[in-house]
Amino acid sequence: MSQIYINGYSMYYTDRGQGTAILFIHPPVLTSLNFQYQIQELSGKFRTVSFDIRGHGRSEASKKEITYPLIVEDIRQLMDELKIEKVFLCGYSTGGSVVLEFLLTYPDRASGGIVIGGMSEVSNSRLRNKILLGRILSKFGAVGTIALSVAWSQANKKLSLFRSLFNDAKKGNTKNAEQYYQYSLHYNCTAHLGNIHLPVLLVYGEKDTLFHPYAQLLHQRLPKSELVFVKNTKHQIPTKASAKLNELIEQFVHSCSQ
Repeated sequence: MSQIYINGYSMYYTDRGQGTAILFIHPPVLTSLNFQYQIQELSGKFRTVSFDIRGHGRSEASKKEITYPLIVEDIRQLMDELKIEKVFLCGYSTGGSVVLEFLLTYPDRASGGIVIGGMSEVSNSRLRNKILLGRILSKFGAVGTIALSVAWSQANKKLSLFRSLFNDAKKGNTKNAEQYYQYSLHYNCTAHLGNIHLPVLLVYGEKDTLFHPYAQLLHQRLPKSELVFVKNTKHQIPTKASAKLNELIEQFVHSCSQ
C-alpha cells in the first residue's frame, strides 16, 4: 500500500504478487478496496494492481475534471512507473467502461479486458436515473450518503466489510465524484467496439437484469468476447460472488496467456 505522484496528483495504489499483471478499476465513490477479495486470492498467482481514482478513497483530489481519458492516462503512467509493459484490465460497473476506453486508446499496453457488470453506453432510463441521482447527491455534498448505500449493498451483511468499504468511500471528494458520474452518463463507445481485437471477458449477475442488454450488446459487438452470467447473483459480483469471479478471472488470464 503506497502513494505515488502520477500525472499531477498523489495516487494511492497497491501492488502485490508476481507474474502476469491484472489491474482493477472501481466505479464512482467506491474505491479499490471493493476488490479486496480479488487482491487477496489472485495475488498468490498473479501480479495484482489496484488504485483509487482521483478524489476517491486515499487518492488526492483532482484539479482536473475527471474523465475516462484522464483515468486511462493515469493508468498508463502508473504502469510506466511500476514497469508493467502489458496488463489485463478489470473494471467493475462504470469501471468496465474505463476498461473499454483503455483498450481503444492503448491496445498495445493491454493483454485483454475483464468487464464486470459494465457497459459501453448508458441508454436505459433506469440506469441513467441511478447515475443521475449519484451525480446530484455528489453535487450537493452527500457523498457520505452514497457511501453508506453502496457499502451496505456490497457488504452482504458482513459488518467488518461494510465498515471498511464505508470508511474508505466516504473520504471521496464531492466534486470529483460528481464529475465521474457526469462523464459516465454521456460516455458512448459502442460504435468503436469493433476496433477492440483483444480478448474480453464479460461477467454479469444472472439476476442483474438491468444490465443484461448491455451484456448482450458488448458480446455482439466485441470481436473476441466471452460472456458469463453468474448464477443467483445481482450486480455486486466482486464481493458477493468473489470465489466465482476469481475463478473466472484466473481461467481467462491463463487461457489468454497460452
